[in-house]
Amino acid sequence: MATFKEFRNNVKPNWCPGCGDFSIQAAIQRAAANVGLEPENLAVISGIGCSGRISGYINAYGFHGIHGRVLPIAQGVKLANRELTVIASGGDGDGFAIGMGHTVHAIRRNLNVTYIVMDNQIYGLTKGQTSPRSAEGFKTKSTPEGSIESTLSPLEIALSAGATFVAQSFSSDLKQLTRLIEEGINHEGFSLINVFSPCVTFNKINTYDWFKENIVNLEQFPDYDPTNRVQAMNKIMETNGMLTGLIYQNKTRKSYEDLVTGFKAEGLAKQNIKITPEEFEKLVAEFK
Repeated sequence: MATFKEFRNNVKPNWCPGCGDFSIQAAIQRAAANVGLEPENLAVISGIGCSGRISGYINAYGFHGIHGRVLPIAQGVKLANRELTVIASGGDGDGFAIGMGHTVHAIRRNLNVTYIVMDNQIYGLTKGQTSPRSAEGFKTKSTPEGSIESTLSPLEIALSAGATFVAQSFSSDLKQLTRLIEEGINHEGFSLINVFSPCVTFNKINTYDWFKENIVNLEQFPDYDPTNRVQAMNKIMETNGMLTGLIYQNKTRKSYEDLVTGFKAEGLAKQNIKITPEEFEKLVAEFK
């Protein structure tokens, strides 16, 4: 069984010192080891932005996609090889702006993919512009007088779209974050894990101290039931989305792969997909 260290490689991350993404990388590596994966069993697919670099920092299969298209790539990898554990990762701009359409449809499709969003509520790689997760009045280079747009709530959208696993964590809470990623990997279906990951360079509002003062941990509510979708939505709205923990899980709905008739559990790479000349000619004849 692989250890946490075996999911490390020799590539040094070039994130800013203090960036929350370091902890998210560590949590993924710890979770992969804790659930018994080997590096060759894991594929990490990432998008564009600071968070997009993570696929090159983990000793596993990695694919650095294009802006907003991490989920189509991740779903394609999973469909081609069900034997792989697939983790998709991107930022709030990647997943909730240009890629929002893919996010909604991946949620409702319910493929067995874990999607980790590094939510810093700003565009960090392009030097600090407003993102869909920025608060109203948020001043950046693109909104010098303050944003006049409402803040997008990905948790409410996920529940509305029929999500079967919704969680949220804070990069400083490595223990909780690791546990949630483990649960997301083990969940049979699509798992959305939004992670507050402070940008220490360009976001001077949503800092580590700010999150610590505003976050509500669901562990404070012993009667909270993560299988109750209505309660989950109410709690999200009560806390204005500032809650952490396992928010909702539906274990009864089957994954997309299990609903596709004749979809083999064995990956395409191990299947015999050769056809005979006679079979080829028969296929060609259908188009004549």
